[in-house]
Formats: sequence, C-alpha cells, structure tokens
Amino acid sequence: MKFHNDDLARLILRLTCGGILLFHGIFKVFVDIQHVKNLVTAAGLPAVVAYGSIIGECIAPIFVIIGFKTRLAALVIAINMFMTIWVAHRDIALKLNDYGGWMIETNMLFMLTALAIFFTGAGRYSLSKGKGLWD
Repeated sequence: MKFHNDDLARLILRLTCGGILLFHGIFKVFVDIQHVKNLVTAAGLPAVVAYGSIIGECIAPIFVIIGFKTRLAALVIAINMFMTIWVAHRDIALKLNDYGGWMIETNMLFMLTALAIFFTGAGRYSLSKGKGLWD
C-alpha cells in the first residue's frame, strides 16, 4: 500500500510553523515588545526595527497558516528568525543548554521549516490552492 500526499504534508508544515510561531508573536504584541526594542537598540539598530518581529511572528504566520502569499510569508519568517539569532542569540549560537540541546534550536527549527515552506509552496489545501508565484 502506498500513501503519498504532498499537499497534506505541506499543510502540516504550514500549520506547525505558523501556528506555533504565532504564539510568540501574540506575546510580543500584547505583553513584551519593549524587550525586543531593548535587544534591537543594544545591537545598534533603530527601535522601530523591533516591529519587524511582529510582522515576522504575527502577520507572516497567519498568511502561512491560511496559505495566502505563502512563499513570501515563509521567506519573511526565515529572515526574521535569522535576525533573532543575529540580534539576540549570536553569543550563544554555538553553545549547548544544560540538557545537551542547541541553544538556538527553536529559532533554527522555525527558520528551516519556513525555508522548506518557501521551497515547497502552499499546496492544494490553502486559500490560494497553491497557484501563483508566491503560493
């Protein structure tokens, strides 16, 4: 018996990456954007750059979940995760935590999953039905 459904796999990737990341974004919107501003300004960037994390962790995940402009949204997420590593975690990027896990594994999982979505597209189970340059 052969079971093969690329579109279902794409849906699972989209829901996982977008759904979990959305919690981080909602937290930043309603609780702790100031922390992000502090990290950004400490890195020598203007505080307004902190609002890019809301785009990358709130708006783009919603687009990924529903499957609208999915490739573009996934690229935004991947870039956002790269920036979180560079701005907030570069000093621990090569370190392990107390349990042997990579200190930036969550950021890397989001970034690489977003890149997988970027390269595979939204698939049939999406708002766009996987049609269009960015879907």
